[in-house]
Amino acid sequence: MEAFVAALVQHASPVGQREENLARTVRLVREAAGAGARLVVLPELGITGHAGHPAMVLEAEPVPGGAAYTTLAALAAEIGVYISAGIAEDDRGIHYNTQFLVGPEGPIGKQRKIHLSRDEYFYFRAGTLLPVLETPLARIGTMICFDMQFPETARCLAVGGAEIILAPHAARSGVWADEAARRLAVARQKQSWTMTLAARAHDNGTFVLACNTAGRSAEDLDGVEANHAGGCLAFDPYGQRIAESQSEDVCEEIVLVRLDGELVARRRREPCFNLETRRPEVYGALVEPTA
Repeated sequence: MEAFVAALVQHASPVGQREENLARTVRLVREAAGAGARLVVLPELGITGHAGHPAMVLEAEPVPGGAAYTTLAALAAEIGVYISAGIAEDDRGIHYNTQFLVGPEGPIGKQRKIHLSRDEYFYFRAGTLLPVLETPLARIGTMICFDMQFPETARCLAVGGAEIILAPHAARSGVWADEAARRLAVARQKQSWTMTLAARAHDNGTFVLACNTAGRSAEDLDGVEANHAGGCLAFDPYGQRIAESQSEDVCEEIVLVRLDGELVARRRREPCFNLETRRPEVYGALVEPTA
């Protein structure tokens, strides 16, 4: 793994505004690349939006092959960066919550969300694979939002060789009655993630990079909870937080973080590091079907 700068991006992604969301994504990727980032990580469903409503799959598109995918692939080739972006994928009429990765050399791969949450079951089919994608920067895996709550997700990616695990989110944050409630949602989001993501990084000796949608994803969908508190966090292979979003409010932000591959190698050389000393033969209960 090389040493390089990554960018974590939080921004609004209104449902039903794919073209506007894509234009915003392009602008932010260019800004991040101009600041030195070689990998830009964008939120879950950042192109099509997430609001727990049928409208969020109306603008789904093929991955690869869709207009938004093609635009970002061309941008990656033009400015020489790797882009991880989220979109509602349409695979012959079946929809997936998908995060894809493109780079200067072209398409690299995609991750379909494994663990659907709450109302997502009505709109998406769950993914069944956890690929680790090879790039010149590093070996990269992805766990999308709720996927991070399952230690097995990160462990499978690490066993598969991941050095960096991306954690894009469109985490909803309830109803904000006023500015104070909105600011409290921002603080609580980061506090909750810190406990979980630090453990995923520490246990697996990987960098973990998380970002979240920031803003309201729907204004005119009755009864829909669509507030997203934002938040970007980065953890090193020891579980130490090394970067985070600075705003106390819900707003657009780019967080830059330098990743040093030597930290991954050093962590994994430690005596009794758990990836080397684990005993899969006694973990059978983990793969037994649940009731």
